[in-house]
Amino acid sequence: MAVVEPGEQRRDGQDRSDQPGRAGEPAHAIDELLDRNRRAAMSHPYGIGPVPTMHVAMVVCMDTRVDTYRAFQIEAGEVHLLRNAGGVVTEDIVRSLAISQHALGTREVMIVHHTDCGLARLEEDAFRDHLASYAGYRPNWAVQAFKDPHDSVRESLLRVRASPFLLDTTKVRGFVFDVKSGLLEEVTVDLPVRDVDHAGSDDIALAAPTTPAPPTTPAPPTTPAPPTTHDGQESH
Repeated sequence: MAVVEPGEQRRDGQDRSDQPGRAGEPAHAIDELLDRNRRAAMSHPYGIGPVPTMHVAMVVCMDTRVDTYRAFQIEAGEVHLLRNAGGVVTEDIVRSLAISQHALGTREVMIVHHTDCGLARLEEDAFRDHLASYAGYRPNWAVQAFKDPHDSVRESLLRVRASPFLLDTTKVRGFVFDVKSGLLEEVTVDLPVRDVDHAGSDDIALAAPTTPAPPTTPAPPTTPAPPTTHDGQESH
């Protein structure tokens, strides 16, 4: 299995992982990020609250070519960004979406996968075997590799739409981001319908409560018939 080494995907000399660090020390990318943070903190925006002002949560792949702030021209404080390998909807993504909706007021979900995704180059079983040879055992989580990002978006849409933990699954949309053009292509799917009651002034979709089936009453035990004699009379 091919492994990408530091500096292999150098672009216009921007990969600095093999350049000397401060005072002759080896370079560490985290140290440079700390330096950038100190400079950026001088213009850090104040007064931003924890509730996204656009009430949107975005599930996006972690790929470095998907610059969400530039691609969607969003500002700090506007949306929740949930990123992982592939942008797939995992159990932890559902956990984050549930917190985002129940505790922080988001109502729309935007799922964004992209072209030329690294997960499309992996084979599920082969990669799990690779991890098993490295760690000594196979992981208990799925890699969720795929071939077509459109199919992966559809699967993620279905997972979000079917989740019983989310307040509102009526405003869920999926897209494929083209890493060459920077444009989005919307992907649709016939979503399963859950019974919902639209209640409240903010039009929150609440799952309709289910009525449990009444308990069944066990049948009374049967009394065996008394034995009879050979002439048909009951014996006493």
